Amino acid sequence: MSESLQSEDTEGDDGFQVFPSEDVDLSSPVDITVEARAHGWRLDHYLSRLFPNHSRAELQRSIVAELVTVNGLATRASRRVRVNDRVHVQLAPAQASGITPEDIPLQILYEDSSIVVVNKPANMVVHPGRGSGDGTLAAALQFHFDQLSDVGGQYRPGIVHRLDRDTTGVILVARDNQVHQRVSAQFEQRTVRKEYLAIVRGVPELESDFIRTFVCAHPRVRERMMVCPEGNGAREAVTFYQIAERFHGYALMHLFPKTGRTHQLRVHMQHIATPIIADRLYTGQSEFRRSEIQDADRMSLASGGEDEVLISRQALHAYRLTIRHPVSGSEMTFEAPLPEDFQRTLNSLRESV
Repeated sequence: MSESLQSEDTEGDDGFQVFPSEDVDLSSPVDITVEARAHGWRLDHYLSRLFPNHSRAELQRSIVAELVTVNGLATRASRRVRVNDRVHVQLAPAQASGITPEDIPLQILYEDSSIVVVNKPANMVVHPGRGSGDGTLAAALQFHFDQLSDVGGQYRPGIVHRLDRDTTGVILVARDNQVHQRVSAQFEQRTVRKEYLAIVRGVPELESDFIRTFVCAHPRVRERMMVCPEGNGAREAVTFYQIAERFHGYALMHLFPKTGRTHQLRVHMQHIATPIIADRLYTGQSEFRRSEIQDADRMSLASGGEDEVLISRQALHAYRLTIRHPVSGSEMTFEAPLPEDFQRTLNSLRESV
């Protein structure tokens, strides 16, 4: 038997009134009368706001299976609801997760009942792009945690944001859908503060500056992004940088992205002629050796004459992340220690000064 629900006068962040439905059990059918302030909303968006513990993908799957009806008729997820529409909701059976759990060690920086913060290592993809994929952060999370959000779909359990395969550092994971939506809103509203450390070849002319460009996909190399003119799908990218340390021909940089475009920091550093070292995709060099540092002869002798590889991936580290906790509202900052290869490279550069 269906449960009938009437919206209460509880105002959301944008003035849209929703009833407090976190405890509604959607394993049984539910009937809803659409309230005036929801008039004109997409059906799937409306339901995802009413039932924050269920992902939009899950609700869309139920709509496609014709288990959601409006005024007794099956419809599409894009249908606009009208005031006093009668919406009947029944969830489609849950799909099996597309991720096979893998016993991969994780360095947990912080954990509570709402979020997990991980220090991601190099050479780890956050989630598979297609198919199942092996060795991903998502697979490791599935092994270590019983419950994760599924807002991002079956291949992205708990994943709120991402880092490139060889970028190390802080990444935040949501343990349920309501938390996921609250944290995602902070990323979308750009209230999350992100700080990266990068070692670059060359030293910028200015001690600190904003870089504002538009970026788009490279027309010939699918994996790359590039700075391009405004329009034709290009997206604005904004980064603030500050020089942390200067060396002979190199610099340690603080990078603060204000937008979250794909490869944004790597593209912006290349754009100002100070590319991140060992960034194969953007510089063609996949490693950084001791011999590339000024006074390398002296250093090589001190190390027994070996031309040591200091780092063999882009020297980019997600150092700090500051958010408001999705439940308590308290501001929290998470910091990931420098990985060994990054620290080794930094020490060698300091020795050369």
